[in-house]
Amino acid sequence: MEISSGVGGRGLQKRSSVIIPHLQEMEKQFFELVANGNVSDVRQFLETHPDFNINVSDFQGVTALHIAVHERNMPMVEYLLSYPDIDPGDTHLHAIRDNEQKIAVIILNKLNELTPGLEFVGVTQSTDFPDDTTPLMVAAQRGHFEMIDLLRRRHHSIPKPHPPYCNCEEVCKYERERSDLLTIGKMRMYTYKAVINPAYICQTVDDPILEAFNLAYELKQAASFDKEFYHEYKRLSETAAQFATDLIGCARSVEEVEVILKQSTGFAHSSKFLYPRLLFALRIKQRTFVAHPNVQQVITSNWIDGWYEWKIMPMWMKCLYVIFRIFQLPIILLIVMVAPNSKRSKFWQSPVNKFISSTASYLVFLLFVFLQSNMDKSEQLRGPPNSAYVWILIIYIVSYTWAAIRLCVIHGPGRFFTAPWYWFEIITIFLFIMTFMYWITAALDVRINGQLELERKYWHKYDPTLIAEGIFCLATIMSFLKLLHICQLDYNLGPLQLSLGKMFKDVGKFIILFSIIILAFTSGTCRLYQYYDEMVQTDDESKIKTQQVSSFVSFTAALKTLFWALFCMTPIESADVIIENLPGDAENETIINHHTFTEVIGYFSFAGLRGLYAYDDTSASVQHYSNIRRYTTGDRIRENIVASAGGQTGTMGHKSLLFH
Repeated sequence: MEISSGVGGRGLQKRSSVIIPHLQEMEKQFFELVANGNVSDVRQFLETHPDFNINVSDFQGVTALHIAVHERNMPMVEYLLSYPDIDPGDTHLHAIRDNEQKIAVIILNKLNELTPGLEFVGVTQSTDFPDDTTPLMVAAQRGHFEMIDLLRRRHHSIPKPHPPYCNCEEVCKYERERSDLLTIGKMRMYTYKAVINPAYICQTVDDPILEAFNLAYELKQAASFDKEFYHEYKRLSETAAQFATDLIGCARSVEEVEVILKQSTGFAHSSKFLYPRLLFALRIKQRTFVAHPNVQQVITSNWIDGWYEWKIMPMWMKCLYVIFRIFQLPIILLIVMVAPNSKRSKFWQSPVNKFISSTASYLVFLLFVFLQSNMDKSEQLRGPPNSAYVWILIIYIVSYTWAAIRLCVIHGPGRFFTAPWYWFEIITIFLFIMTFMYWITAALDVRINGQLELERKYWHKYDPTLIAEGIFCLATIMSFLKLLHICQLDYNLGPLQLSLGKMFKDVGKFIILFSIIILAFTSGTCRLYQYYDEMVQTDDESKIKTQQVSSFVSFTAALKTLFWALFCMTPIESADVIIENLPGDAENETIINHHTFTEVIGYFSFAGLRGLYAYDDTSASVQHYSNIRRYTTGDRIRENIVASAGGQTGTMGHKSLLFH
């Protein structure tokens, strides 16, 4: 409300700050006649009042032509458009929204009569549509299939919007310099809602699944970039992905699914794969598409390759079969090399058998790693270990290195180096190679400098043998962790592994936040107790000596103290201030001084960090419990399907063999 002075300033009068135009009685009468739908009455009214403004509108911007369009009164629309002074405004968009094709065509033709090409121009100052909204945008958003076809035959089109992370000179920079950013963002969102509609995609592209994939990926990237519209972009991305999933669900046979999965359009790899479209879906993380039963059925059929007995085996029998395969490996190798085209050889070269053989071979590799790492080192000499296991490990690592190079060439460096499991395997191989190199360095050092039988306690802290043992320890850990990759195929362990991976991501975020907190407390408390370092205080009566704890005497000591305080492994007395006894009045008397303020600051920092950790630990437990409650059975099944059929593959097997 707005306050204004009255006449002569003798009083105050309130009036509305929003002025709403009201229709006059004659205008109301005209609107009622149009709403009644009698053309003769409207003609008589306009002939009686030749100066009447036919474009009059109410406070909502509704004109007589709007009323006729909403009433779907074709004769009334034609009569009103026959007036030369008529302004169609955005009535064609209303007709398109209501899927009234004949009315929309009449209004579009009238726009072209007023100005050639005006039907292609977006409307402005509309109360129901954003500025620059075109007819095809409205039809595409509503999903009116026939209306979209009609407008496309009239040469209407929707320019594909540039994503928010685009910074091209021709369009994006020009718009940002001359237009409002909020208007640009909303119009981009409005356009995306039109181009992701299934009715529009099916009529504008030859490969709707590929277009849905690209739009879903682009919108997901836009959500990560434009946080203001994160949920809107995410919702649109899921809509596009669901459309691709619905299309694959329309397939009625294995042949139809394979026709779709064998499409290579949009697949940048030069190598030949059995199902390029599936690999493309994996690369852009289209989980719902990969997890669809139609896709899973095709993958499973190619995975077992007719060996249905493997599918119906219980888990314990499958494990025994893998162990039994260890003893079959030499026979399999001989038969495959001598008779590669035999029936038995082709059976062992099926994807599931390759996976079993690679798993059995890897178990043998782990056995030799375990034997090498558990050798008695009490009497070990300087230099490399004198063991035959080393040569077996070298053969395995050379083969795994060659397999990794081969997969990198087949899948392409782009896909190979973006897969977490491949990086895990590369690091494992690198650790073994570094171990071998340091063993060689240790052998050369012994050969040149001698001291082969030097006792371990005299070795240099950076002795090549010690470094090799430490790196081999890490390589052993990584090798056994590789077993987690095999667990993806299990119905129960697969979802658990996925949740473990998500937990690692949360732990990484937690480490970043607490690194900042620890750094802040460490920077403040380091060298706070430097003056008191190594001071000893003696009790006069019991003669018990107490030494100052070196908890905050340096940056390293403070960091160590606060870090272990998070795990409750630091004594409470770490923040005590110990001062040497001062001489008293008598010869045998001493005075004990107290720097209370320094001690209070130390305890405050020490307890403050611990309290922050306890609070965050409680919140994390509550959040973790909530996440567990939300982890439904449907999520377990869906994520396990993705893990088993669409997970990244390592050099030791498994379903990447399907794609060669």
